Formats: sequence, C-alpha cells, structure tokens
Amino acid sequence: MADQTVRLPQAHLRERLAAAIDREAKIPQAIAALGSIAGRSVVVLDAEDGLRAAQLAELGASVTAVPPADRATIATGSADVVVTCWSAIRPGEEAAAAEVAEAMRILAPTGRLLVVHDYGRDDVTGLLGDRVREAQLIGWSDRKGPFLVNGFKVKVLHCWWSWDTLDDAAALLRDAFGAAGEALAATMRRPRLSYKVAVYHRDHESVLTPVVAA
Repeated sequence: MADQTVRLPQAHLRERLAAAIDREAKIPQAIAALGSIAGRSVVVLDAEDGLRAAQLAELGASVTAVPPADRATIATGSADVVVTCWSAIRPGEEAAAAEVAEAMRILAPTGRLLVVHDYGRDDVTGLLGDRVREAQLIGWSDRKGPFLVNGFKVKVLHCWWSWDTLDDAAALLRDAFGAAGEALAATMRRPRLSYKVAVYHRDHESVLTPVVAA
C-alpha cells in the first residue's frame, strides 16, 4: 500500500509531494468519521510510509500498521476498523477476492472496512495520463460497479494538491512528472490541482460477495 496515490522513486520527491497532497487532511478526517475510530482498534493493511497510520493515531485511534508480509500475525476478529489505501482490494485483479477475505478475517463481527481509492474526474487523473485507469476508477464508483453492488457505500472527497506559489507547484510537477508535469503547470492559474478521493465503506454484516469484478 502506498500512503498516496503516486509512488515516486526518490525519497525527496515523495516528501515534497506528501507535503502538497491534501493539506486540509480531508482523507484522514473522512476515515475517522466513517469508521468512528476514536478509542478503537484500527488496522491499516499493507502500510508503507506510515503517513496514514500516524494521522489516524493523532485522531484518537489505536493503530496497527501492517506491512504485507505481516498480515498473518494479526489475530482473527481483532480490529474494529480495517483500512486499505490505493493498492489493496482492487476490483478486477486476480488477488481481489483474497484481499477482501483477509480484511474480513481481521475485522471484528461488528467492525467496518474502509477502502480508499482515487475517484478520478480531476486534474490529477489527467496528469497521470492513464486512460485505462481513469475508466476503471469511474466504473468502480458506478452504482452497478463492483463496490456498490457488494454492500459498500461511497464518500467522495474533494481534495487538492496545493502549494504556496505557482513556482513551487511548477518545480515539483516538473521534477516529479517531467514533460507532462511541466505542461500542466503552464496551464495553472492558481497553485493547486483538483484531486478527488473515494472512500468505500461497509460494515462486516453487509458482506455479500467478494469484490472481484472489473
């Protein structure tokens, strides 16, 4: 799991991008509200950089961040809330059913599962330039898509990538995304890009069939 939608190879670029994404902290606040995490046991699956785990801990959760290799060490039914972000539980992939099953194993019978993905339809999706991925994201949030037909509800967050100045934005977009970033920066009139995030959520009791469709 990446703590952000984009996994940049260089650490210094990851840090600069993390400082720009969702400065308003809408993502952790939505997870906290939808999962009622304060004072509860929260497992963040496949945690990588620790950003989301730290944010949720600051909001009052008792957080266990679990790298991929350590999932089996988490006791069955031990989590009030299970959170996955961006890479886990991806409909259409061969491992999707197993990912759901593992999340449900960890989740308490009265618990809640939250799955964070991009929503698409924003400036950032265009920057990444993957039309297949964009169509996939749109399909995931459709009322007949693989999440909503399997007991999930969706909360759409209108977030931003934000900088102090247009020069700051242009520098990071150029350094991180090359020509595509430079071209986008040239069109910007204010130092931010629209970024929409979908938080799919459902109670353990609402489980229907595995999320495996495309």
